[in-house]
Amino acid sequence: MGRTIPSFRMATVEELKDWKEFRNELDKYNKRLFDRMYATCHLYNSACMCAANPIRINPIFMSIIFHHYVTIRELRRKIRENHI
Repeated sequence: MGRTIPSFRMATVEELKDWKEFRNELDKYNKRLFDRMYATCHLYNSACMCAANPIRINPIFMSIIFHHYVTIRELRRKIRENHI
C-alpha cells in the first residue's frame, strides 16, 4: 500500500506552483533571491511535517522566518565576538 498523505517536500513543490505568478513578476535578480529564500523551507521539512497544519504555507513561512532568525542570531554573535 502507498502513502495516503504526500510528503511535506511534495507539498512545498505544490505550494510553490501557487506562487508562480508572483515569482514571474519579479526581475531576474529577485527571482533568484525568491528561489533561495523558498529553498530554505526544505531545511526544516521534518519539523514542518510534524506541525500537521492543514494550511501548508504556514509551516513554510515559519521555517523561512525561523531560518532568518537563526541567521540573524549568528551574525549578532559574530559581531559581538569581533568587538570584544
